[in-house]
Amino acid sequence: MLKVLLIDDNPMQLHVRKAVLADAGMCVSTAGTSEEALTLLRPPCATRFDVIVTDHMLPGESGASFVRQLRCLEAHVPVLAISGLPEAQEEYDRLNVRFLPKPVPPEDLIRCVRELGGDISSCAATPE
Repeated sequence: MLKVLLIDDNPMQLHVRKAVLADAGMCVSTAGTSEEALTLLRPPCATRFDVIVTDHMLPGESGASFVRQLRCLEAHVPVLAISGLPEAQEEYDRLNVRFLPKPVPPEDLIRCVRELGGDISSCAATPE
């Protein structure tokens, strides 16, 4: 079972995406901010996830800023960034992140998370 961390400050999006991934058989943890997510990833919690899905627009800092901090903790965990701003994709260059523009249909979300969790080379947007 894939362990997924889902990060989004929009409670409705968080709820819907969590339900979609859980219904697909994944174990999903959630965070509403990058700080909350980093707390889950740092000791003493230090939870390991197979895939991290983050929204680009987060309170305080962007998803790209979160990924840069994440790479200091977990250099190789696959990340899927989602944004309604197509120009945001450039911020993820050289961070080894898969980027999907909104809206993301449920079947695309499930497929990409499964690909990232099983074979990161087939889904990664940019090599490290």
